[in-house]
Amino acid sequence: MSPYAQGPLLSKINCPADLRKLKKNQLPELSEQLRQFIIDIVSEKGGHLGASLGVVELSIALHYIFNTPEDQLVWDVGHQAYGHKILTGRKDIFHTNRIYKGISGFPKRSESEYDTFGTGHSSTSISAALGMALASKQKGDDKKQHIAVIGDGSMTAGIAFEALNHAGAEHSNLLVILNDNCMSIDPAVGALKEYLTDISTSPTYNRAKNKIWRILGKISKFGPNAQKIAQKVEGAVKTTLLGESNYFESLNFRYFGPIDGHDVKHLTSVLKDLKDIPGPKILHCLTKKGKGYNPAEEGCATQWHAPGLFQKETGKIIKQKIKKDAPIKYQDVFGESIIELAKENDKIVGVTPAMLSGSSLNLMMKQMPERTFDVGIAEQHAVTFSAGLATQGLIPFCNIYSSFMQRAYDQLIHDVALQNLNVVFCLDRGGLVGADGATHHGAYDIAYLRCIPNMVVAAPMNEQELRNMMYTAQLPNKGPFSIRYPRGNGVMENWQTPFKELEIGKGQMVNEGTEIAILSIGHAGNFAINAGEDFKKMGLSIAHYDMRFVKPLDESLLHTIFQKFDKVITVEDACLQGGFGSTVLEFMADNNYKAEIVRLGIPDEFINHGTQEELRNECGYDKQAIVSAVEKLTVRKKVPQAI
Repeated sequence: MSPYAQGPLLSKINCPADLRKLKKNQLPELSEQLRQFIIDIVSEKGGHLGASLGVVELSIALHYIFNTPEDQLVWDVGHQAYGHKILTGRKDIFHTNRIYKGISGFPKRSESEYDTFGTGHSSTSISAALGMALASKQKGDDKKQHIAVIGDGSMTAGIAFEALNHAGAEHSNLLVILNDNCMSIDPAVGALKEYLTDISTSPTYNRAKNKIWRILGKISKFGPNAQKIAQKVEGAVKTTLLGESNYFESLNFRYFGPIDGHDVKHLTSVLKDLKDIPGPKILHCLTKKGKGYNPAEEGCATQWHAPGLFQKETGKIIKQKIKKDAPIKYQDVFGESIIELAKENDKIVGVTPAMLSGSSLNLMMKQMPERTFDVGIAEQHAVTFSAGLATQGLIPFCNIYSSFMQRAYDQLIHDVALQNLNVVFCLDRGGLVGADGATHHGAYDIAYLRCIPNMVVAAPMNEQELRNMMYTAQLPNKGPFSIRYPRGNGVMENWQTPFKELEIGKGQMVNEGTEIAILSIGHAGNFAINAGEDFKKMGLSIAHYDMRFVKPLDESLLHTIFQKFDKVITVEDACLQGGFGSTVLEFMADNNYKAEIVRLGIPDEFINHGTQEELRNECGYDKQAIVSAVEKLTVRKKVPQAI
């Protein structure tokens, strides 16, 4: 049993089959109990709150009407799937959500048969559900239903448009539910948002729409041609009131809505009707992030997306205990530094795909809105848009999380690197990010960037280096430039020093030594610095080099190192396959050096969720892992060679 209190209805539900035993008039009460259960746990354990509270009624209605898991339900992103998880057998372990060795914060196929598709990045649900629908069609299973729940923010991504375009040409049992709350993490942007707002706020259309629903609800009175008659009536009214074409219907989707996404009884009636209408359909539901919890409803929706811990009675967010002199977050170093640079260089602009607050580019948006662009959840567009800006002499700083940069890899190669354009990619969340887990870890950017011609691949060890890399990247003729840094705090108190140009492709010695050389890239170098005191106590002379650049590599420094040391340790907060350590091995092989190399970093497997400290320890590249690696190499070095 869960250690958290459950309402009398919720306590009886361990799977959707239990839910379907309830009467429809009991569903509003269950909604309140489910909502309170989520609030109770998230307030003490943390997680994504606003989105899940906004779809409580929708989650209940979907599992009440559809025969899940036989009917396939796909949640987009997964921020809103907490109610779904609780209703599908994970209620008693939901308090382990996002905690090390606990359940995932996102839908995960290996976790439950009700999680039909693993999600963590946005906009994949329609494509996945369409694939499932067409597979069912090929098997001759025409009764199985396939439902994709997607937010209005996620609908802006290219893959969602591509899926809609394909789905409209296929006659399959696909229902797309558009969860419209005018938000992703930050407020939704773009023409689609304006279009949806026009629909949802048109009083004339909404009055007519309600009449349409009454007609559809009494469809049997029309006899054998009921669906055709209702469709003609509905289509005529929509065309008259919405203009020549409803966008979704122009793609051959039947459009229904907008309806109140918090009226659970009406939702069940509508979903029941839609089950009997063949072909691709879209149901437009209006919801509110944080629904049912006043502090989240009335407060900043961005803040209540994932508020951390809070007092549920008052809504007061419990701030982490941070020392007064605690280092600043890397993202804020970026946010403040780009403003300084932009004041000095009027060519600089900021670009981000729906991550204004997460990247701290919101600081620039406040001061320089005409030079800051939030393009919505559209990473591919963000990169090529930046390339277009660069062709006209501007210097775009395109801030994208490392794991999201994966979604725009072709644009990075074809539109930026191939044309040698000066786009500066600031890759936030490089390395293991913590509780978001495998879908969000920035493990692969070093490996997938260093193989691209013209790219500069850099990683600062501290805040000062981040500032100086940003300054260097915007100087003339620097070409494509990548700077990756981790989630969380830096290590310096006085970081805001005057900008200084760094020589591209040059590292630096952090500490002299004679026995073993540690080569680090990025923030992970601080783990080696912290291990320094242990080395002194052990009486060891360990050298440490901060390489700064993976590409171009400081070959001069590496020649010096390999001529002096036959024991080398590489440390990186990134994948070992093809990463920084692999670069060092390639250099050694190409130059016929012989040395024993130990590579520390993220192994060749997907890493689940936990705190950054827990995961770094599990992967074996934290301070203790570095000390252990040195100890092992030292022991080997002292063992007499066999004669």
